[in-house]
Parts: sequence; structure tokens; C-alpha cells
Amino acid sequence: MNAFGRLFRVSIFGESHGPSVGITIDGCPAGLPLNEEDFTVDIERRKGGQQKGTTPRKEDDKPIFLTGVFNGKTTGAPLTIVFENKNTRSGDYEKQRAFPRPGHADFVAHQKFGGFEDFRGGGHFSGRLTVCLVGAGVVAKKLLQTISVQSTILEIGGEKDIEAGLQKAIDAKDSVGGIVECRVNGLPAGLGEPFFDSLESVLAHAVFAIPAVRGIEFGTGFAAARMFGVDHNDAILDQTGRTKTNHAGGVVGGISNGNELVFRIAIKPTSSTPKEQQTWNWENGQVETFSVKGRHDLCIALRVPPVLEAVAAIVLADFLLLEHHIKRTC
Repeated sequence: MNAFGRLFRVSIFGESHGPSVGITIDGCPAGLPLNEEDFTVDIERRKGGQQKGTTPRKEDDKPIFLTGVFNGKTTGAPLTIVFENKNTRSGDYEKQRAFPRPGHADFVAHQKFGGFEDFRGGGHFSGRLTVCLVGAGVVAKKLLQTISVQSTILEIGGEKDIEAGLQKAIDAKDSVGGIVECRVNGLPAGLGEPFFDSLESVLAHAVFAIPAVRGIEFGTGFAAARMFGVDHNDAILDQTGRTKTNHAGGVVGGISNGNELVFRIAIKPTSSTPKEQQTWNWENGQVETFSVKGRHDLCIALRVPPVLEAVAAIVLADFLLLEHHIKRTC
């Protein structure tokens, strides 16, 4: 469904070319200071700035508080925030309606919803809705207080040099993917429940809500499969649980161990590429050559760091509330 979390529960709504997209947060403690300026930094980061490779579509993305805020503070009631869509070009999608775009949700959405789905810009499946995740993340980060959540791009198109990776896409007139890392410091030990609600399980659940995510790994991740046990084990140094190494990425047995939480995600190349592709035309039943029209990112990974921070903060705020590390009322 479109909701996530137990105590800090978020519900996402809207479509890429509808009037607006938004988020409702239930369980946000009362008395939390909140205003429009709190969202500026992360919202602007999500836009990708002037980085080459990002779509020409620009939205103001000013948060509009519909419920849950009064006199600059949260009320304890469900908090609803919307972001208006003002810069849409729906005609681009009307022209290519006959072609379900490879890599997009066009075909599966049509099968699931019987053709009633809003196909413009990907509708409810669009990366446009990640602005809602970022909005919820701003609120969650406030609840985390001294806990730091930071994400960085490690590589683009297989290159450590981001500009070089983007240039590969430009030269090929195609799209590329990337790898983004998230690091969390100040997290207490004891968050997570073995088996199904382990910290890794819930984080992975939330992370895959970000469109274009293809994989996640914690600590040394897949490299652990090529290590000896004695090398992979993290020696405990003191009674706080501090370890000499951090191959586990801050999680053991599905529970945070007090060390730095480290995980990385793989982002696929943008499915909308200017390259000609083959796909089925569901109007005439033939496989044909076509190219995707419209305004699209060459590399979605450029926008991902604040989104990844947001979903991580949402998960951690929920866990902290469950462990009573955050007061529910002020």
C-alpha cells in the first residue's frame, strides 16, 4: 500500500502531473517547531542544483501545511504536507501512450489498474513523489536530534569522478546509474527486532520505495562473501560495544550495535533514455522502434542522497519512538 511505519507512520499520495503530491505523517509528537524554511536545504539538494544531467522540469516545491501545524509547531494531529505541480507537460506522454516504456511501470500499472491509471509522467510511480519522502525526512531528522544522517554519491556510471561519469552518458546520448552511500552516527545500540523487523529488513523495505533502487548492502556487503570469518568479525573493544572494524555496518543480529550505521544502494540508469528502443505497441500488437520524449534526468542518482537520508531518518524515528527514545508529547 502507500503507508509505512508503526508509530511514525507516513502515507504518500499524488501523481506526477496531478495538482500536487503530498505526505501525511501520523504519530509525529506535538510541539516540534516546523516551518517552510526547515525544508529548503534538502528540497534544493533533491533538485540537483545546476548539475548537468538533471531534467529541465523545475518545481518550486514549497511545502504547504494543510494539517498538523499551528503557530509554527506540530499539534500532535496527523501532519499533512503538499507540494504543488506547476511545471508539467502532459502532452509528451499522450503522444507515446501506445508504447509501454521499457524499464518503467507503464505495462504493469496498466495490467494492475485496468487502464485507469494516470500515465502522465509515470503517475503515482514517478520519482516526482520522492519530494514527499524528503519532506517526511525533514520532520524525521528533527526528531533524531543529535543523530546524524548523511548520504553521498560514491560513483556515477562506474566512475568515481562524478563529472566523468556524467560525461559518459552525454557522449553516449544515454543514461547512467550510480551508487549512493548513507552513514548514520550517534545511533544507540538496541534498535531493531530479530527476524522480520530487523534494522536491515525495515531499512531495505523503506529504501526500495525509492524508484530506481536495484540493490542494498550493509557494511562490507557482498564483499563479505569473499572474506574469512576471522577477518570479517568486528572485535569489540569496550563496554560500549565500540568495535575495531565495522564490517557489519553497525548492525548485528538485526539490531544496532552503537557503531556507525553504513549502507549503500545501487541506482539503475534512468529508464527514459533518448536512445531508440524496441517495445511492444499495444494498439497494433507489433514490436516497434521508438524513443522516449519529454524531460528526463540522465542520472537519477544525482537526486538520491537527500531521499536516501529521508527514508533512513523515517525508519530510525519510528524505531526510536518504539524504544521510547523520543517523547511523544511535549
